[in-house]
This record gives sequence, structure tokens and C-alpha cells, in this order.
Amino acid sequence: MCTIITAYQAEATIAAAVRSALAQPQVSEVIVVDDASGDATVERVLEVGATDAVPDGRLKLLRNATNLGPAVGRNRAIAASQAPLIAILDADDYFLPDRFAHLEGVQDWDMQADNIVFVSDTAPPLGPESLPEAQAQSWPLSLKAFVRGNLSDQGRGYRGELGFLKPVMSRAFLDAHGLRYDERLWLGEDFDLYVRMLQCGARFTVTSQCGYVARVRAASLSGAHRTRDLAALITACEGHLERASPADPARPVLQAHLDELRGRYYLRRFLDVKAARGLGAACRYALASRLRAHPILRGLAHDKLWRPLRPPAVVTGPRLLLGGQGPHAQL
Repeated sequence: MCTIITAYQAEATIAAAVRSALAQPQVSEVIVVDDASGDATVERVLEVGATDAVPDGRLKLLRNATNLGPAVGRNRAIAASQAPLIAILDADDYFLPDRFAHLEGVQDWDMQADNIVFVSDTAPPLGPESLPEAQAQSWPLSLKAFVRGNLSDQGRGYRGELGFLKPVMSRAFLDAHGLRYDERLWLGEDFDLYVRMLQCGARFTVTSQCGYVARVRAASLSGAHRTRDLAALITACEGHLERASPADPARPVLQAHLDELRGRYYLRRFLDVKAARGLGAACRYALASRLRAHPILRGLAHDKLWRPLRPPAVVTGPRLLLGGQGPHAQL
């Protein structure tokens, strides 16, 4: 198995991420792609290789001359790797010990994901003993259930999209269908690849057992996206809908997800126009189309009325991504 870590300005967390991957007996390759960091990310990776006596070839460091985004880095690492299985690890995060041990007994899959536990970026390292006890379950995840699990839930108070899942992926399946990360995407690149895999017939298995720790921080790229990143993701999701037949049971949720993204984009464009040309120009942009006006008004009402009444969610203890989900995701 190859673990791929793309890193940008990750000097504070990259060593822990790399060490957690190297500690997994099933991992034969750890490939770190530094995306032109301006801090000591590269030095931290080299220190791990020097101080941990990593066997020759097991830890590889690739460096981008310019900042190209995570999709480019992951594709570069896939091309440089040989292992039949690919696991993605964000540079902020880390694996729990023996993460992949409980994945080995599951058969007939092309994508296999375990539960994720979210912790504060200031929390000390988490051990398996800190997790709530739960009965181990495994179930297939359909395209419809996966996309539905990425629709927003304003009442949830925290982010819980299934796009956060980090499945182990079969290289053979990716190669057979010519699939790689869409290098135009800086937002939602995981979601896009998983959808395209599922549309190609991938068997996606999920287990309730947890082996991945995600640190939550306010400055993450996925939490502070740019308007152009949303536009690129919308283009990708329009492709998902085009590939879905009229009879595809996932088509309604693909449309709902695309509509949500467009609404977010219209609101971001409204705010961009307001900042650049003033409120009058922004209002003209909003009123130029009924499709724009409703999501913009709804978004403004949410930000001005609902959000001040509800303080932002703060991770004070471990929280499981699949805490409220389970085998019903087959539907």
C-alpha cells in the first residue's frame, strides 16, 4: 500500500503524519509531495527520514517548484508509486495505530473507507482508547447515498460531509477506467474522484471502525474556498449530472448537490461584486436572474440572522464522522 501526503505550509504537523503512515505494517511506500511550501515542511520530512531509520525507498519526497494544488500533487505521487493500493493522508492529519488491520478482512471492494474522528488542532495525540466504543459494522455505500451525504445540513452546526472519507483505492480500478484527480480542482477534488469512480461501477465499502484522525482548524483550504474554486467544482459536478442517465436513482441528489453549489457560488459572487464595485452593482448582479436572487437572499439571511444566534461549533472532544450514520447509507 502507498500512502500519499500532499503538503503546503505544514511544518507543524507533517512529521506526525509521516510517522503515523510509516508505522502501518501494510504501508510499503509513503510519498510526500511538497507543494512549494515557504516554511520548514521539507526539512521536517527529511528529519523523519534521517532520525527514524526509514528503509531505503520507503519514504519519498517530491517537490513542486510552484504551488499547484493537492490534485496535481496526488496525481504526481500516484505516477511515482508502485503499490496496488493507494491511501490518502492530509498533512494536518494522522493515522491511528493499525489503521489498515481491520480493513484487510473486507472482500470485494474497489474503495474501502473507515470512520474518521475529528479533533481540535490543539488537542494532544489521540489513541484508540480515547474513542467511544461502538459495534463494528461494514456496509456498501451507493452513489446516491454518498452524494446525499454531502448535502448541507444547516442544523448540524458542524461539517460532516461524506466527502471527508479517505478510502483506500484500488490502483487497478483507477487504471482500468483512466481515472485520476481533476487537476483543475482546489476544492472538492476527493468528492469528484469518488463520484466518478462510483459512476464507473466502483464497489465502495465503509466500516464504522475508526483509524483516521482529522485535525480541525479554521484556516483549512476546504473551509475557506475561493469563488473560482467553487466555479471549477460546479463544472466538475455538471459533468457528474451529464453522465447520469434519466433513470439513475442518484440523479435527483446529483442535481440537488449541484443546485447547492450554484447557490453558494452566487452568494460568493455577490459578495465579490459588492467588495469590488459597491452594493448597487451587487444588487444588480443578484436581480439579473431569479436563479441568483433566491439563494443570495437565503444566504444573506442565514449569515445575518441565523448565524449570530448560533455560536460557531468548536471541537472540544473527539467526534466521529459516521456517528449518526450507518448501514442505512446503502439506500
